[in-house]
Amino acid sequence: MTTIIAMTVKKLANLFLLSGIVTVLAMGSPSLAATFSDRIESNATESVKGTIDELIRVLDDEALKRPERAEARRRAIEGIITHRVDYEEMARRSLGTPWSTLSHRDQREFVGLFVQLLRDSFAGRITERSDEQVIFLDELRNDAFAEVKAQIKGRKIDTPVDFRLIQRAHEWRVYDIVIDGSSIVSNYRSQFTSIIRDASYGGLVKKMREKAVAVKTFEKFPAP
Repeated sequence: MTTIIAMTVKKLANLFLLSGIVTVLAMGSPSLAATFSDRIESNATESVKGTIDELIRVLDDEALKRPERAEARRRAIEGIITHRVDYEEMARRSLGTPWSTLSHRDQREFVGLFVQLLRDSFAGRITERSDEQVIFLDELRNDAFAEVKAQIKGRKIDTPVDFRLIQRAHEWRVYDIVIDGSSIVSNYRSQFTSIIRDASYGGLVKKMREKAVAVKTFEKFPAP
């Protein structure tokens, strides 16, 4: 049965990729999903739809729309997304081949920097829903992997959106989103590969650290 919910394509991707401190802390757990839900999720489509429904409830909560509740609203959104996105899998696939050469400590550092990069890129872009619609079309399964195929119905143009998921501890976790044929993981991997080729893996990490420090400094001392 086709399911329709209202959400713009950019906000849809932003909602699934927004991350914060709670996400970084979650990386230390073998499976955050195990503590989040005791039930087995057999349907990846329902997992994605359920998460979006939760996000919509937060976005539509009139109490959370008040200026003094902005931080509570952000944390509520981050909490929902943290339980659905597998940031370590996303980071590993985005880095590509160099991942296997890293120590466990370096892998954890890269995941943390990657999460911060996503936060810096997507934070603050979530506001309100629009009248565009998301229609879930199909679900492809291959053992512990699934791809949920959807379509954004706009006023002038329709945009395909695919959610790629991996099953972790009986729960489906998103590790990539493909919007109109453009994969978020592939885009990051292309950028990372280019930087590593020109400046080595150490150069990539240095750039990511510098960006994280610059953003944190700006947040602490905003421009007048």
